[in-house]
Amino acid sequence: MIRGKSVVVTGSTSGIGSAVARAFAAEGANVTLNGFGDPEAIEQQRRSLEETFGVTAAYSGADVTKPVEVADMIAGAESTFGAIDVLVNNAGIQFVAITASHTCRCAVPGMKRRGWGRIINIASAHGLVASAQKAAYVAAKHGVVGLTKVVAIETADHGITCNAICPGWVMTPLVAQQVEARANAAGKSFEEATQEFVAEKQPMARWTRPEDIGALAVFLAGDAATTITGACYSIDGGWTAQ
Repeated sequence: MIRGKSVVVTGSTSGIGSAVARAFAAEGANVTLNGFGDPEAIEQQRRSLEETFGVTAAYSGADVTKPVEVADMIAGAESTFGAIDVLVNNAGIQFVAITASHTCRCAVPGMKRRGWGRIINIASAHGLVASAQKAAYVAAKHGVVGLTKVVAIETADHGITCNAICPGWVMTPLVAQQVEARANAAGKSFEEATQEFVAEKQPMARWTRPEDIGALAVFLAGDAATTITGACYSIDGGWTAQ
């Protein structure tokens, strides 16, 4: 079902988004990468997807906080691939709720015309529960969860599903910086700080791998998930089960 589909993954030049894009390419989907970073590294990533999986990979440098650039990215992907079948909203930190609404607004009309589409929003455990001193982040991620449910309801009879993935701790470059800062401040090794960092929130003292999130996204775009919509999938080592 996924082979030959067109997938747009925002924020996919590193971290979780990169793993999600690779997971879809591994299933034979054509992918539009999006994000910031070193142009040579991004081109190498794009070329690697094509050479490794025999798919077509495009790249858009759109800033997803800017509606005009988002519209151009969606239009460009539709022109290149003929459609956007799957939209994965991964980009953003403080403005995720807003950026997801921009991309959905642009992508949903085409999905409705074709009678098929999958929208997958990468939220967070913080979209379901709160932590102190994270007001903006928690509010944004709760907004992503709420947006997911609204879009799911509004598109339910158009062959479109909209779901959210809510990861716990994932060792992305951004999180690695936080752990490194903690280790330096406490005079501890990176490994010691890592274990403490995870154990503060998760009963399972284990990081979620970006590729695990990619595999879950692929499942949500597949046949078995046809009637799954408006759902929030925790992949968090038991964080939100407490």
